[in-house]
Amino acid sequence: MSTATHQIGWKTAAAVVVSNMIGTGIFTTLGFQLSDITNTYSIFLLWIIGGILALSGAFCYAELGSYFKGNGGDYIYLKETYHPVFGYLVSWISLIIGFSAPVALAALAMSKYLSAFNYIFGSGFAIGFIFLVAAALSFSLKTSSRFHNFFTFIKIAFIIVLVILGIVLSASDAGNSLKFTDSWQDEIMLPAFATSLVFVTYSYTGWNSASYIAGEIKDVQKNFPRALIVGTVFVTVSYLLVNFIMLKHAPVSQLAGKEDVMGEAAGHMLGTGFGKIVNVFIALQLIATISGYLWVGSRLTQAFAKENHLWRSLSVNNKKGIPVRAIFAHAVIASVIILTGSFKEIFVYTAFILQLFASLSISTVFFLKKDRRKIFKSNMFYIFPAVFLLFSMYILYFTLIHNPKESIIGLGIVAVGLILYVIDRKFLKKPSQ
Repeated sequence: MSTATHQIGWKTAAAVVVSNMIGTGIFTTLGFQLSDITNTYSIFLLWIIGGILALSGAFCYAELGSYFKGNGGDYIYLKETYHPVFGYLVSWISLIIGFSAPVALAALAMSKYLSAFNYIFGSGFAIGFIFLVAAALSFSLKTSSRFHNFFTFIKIAFIIVLVILGIVLSASDAGNSLKFTDSWQDEIMLPAFATSLVFVTYSYTGWNSASYIAGEIKDVQKNFPRALIVGTVFVTVSYLLVNFIMLKHAPVSQLAGKEDVMGEAAGHMLGTGFGKIVNVFIALQLIATISGYLWVGSRLTQAFAKENHLWRSLSVNNKKGIPVRAIFAHAVIASVIILTGSFKEIFVYTAFILQLFASLSISTVFFLKKDRRKIFKSNMFYIFPAVFLLFSMYILYFTLIHNPKESIIGLGIVAVGLILYVIDRKFLKKPSQ
């Protein structure tokens, strides 16, 4: 059990939420949305819905985290509520998709933004940088903390400065993408609106990150929900403002279908030179994303590995107490992901599967008895999981229909996890020699 000296307050927990949420998605997905959805009201509605879903999920996780207590998040909720196979699968998904795929996406996005310097930083650079960050996290916990905190500070400061500049500066003569007309009423009925929500929900991934350290939060029943709610609201407002300044400072023709949308907008704000500086800072803040996912992911993988025969070798620490094998396992998997798919393909199947398992985790709140709930005593509480699950089904259905290849890849990864679960159980049943 954690002692008070090792527990954290709600502000630190909220910072964990914010640093895990703000990453690749917000700086890359607008271009994919603008390929089909161009009305500014529609774009804002996408991000507001994403924020509502994240907040609804946060309310559910606040109750789950207070009810179950301890670290583990989804793993504990699914294992205790349904069956150990679900705990195993969410562990497997965390290893392959939950933490490795975001590392791959962040490294690819970083390469794309740095390519503004008339040099193509390809997949080789992305892979090399992942291993460089993995190595930096392998020395000691003190070094890891300094490394991650430095780049997280850059991330938050950069976004605040960028938003202020984007709001204050006038739109350029090249035009903008702001479009406030009634066409949003038609756009929200398009299948493309639903599939665009896949990109948005991925961008909000991380709202549940504090659940993994719930056991280390002081006065968890009070501080855990506060951290989730404050963190999620801050990110939602930030996302709306970042999208506004990108739409304000660049025409649709220069944003649609592109990944480095913030760089395009920044180039119009204060010229090409400023755009390149922004590209560098986006690349730097993505280092915090890579670092955060490798750090948290390796600890979760290490914990899961101790309980599963096939993974047990990943639970070993080095002499400094760092789970270096787990760190490099995530780095290797992220590298394989980069070599086997395009940015958009990886993005879609990652978002699809993460949304699927988030929905499964949220569904566990319906099994909590009212008299044993810690935070929300009223039956009105069920509005939150209902909203989350209804939108999730809507998103998952249209993603499966309109992106069948990526969806099947994601489901295939889940199927591999099921096979590994069966093999692992057989190892456990074997009598020791």
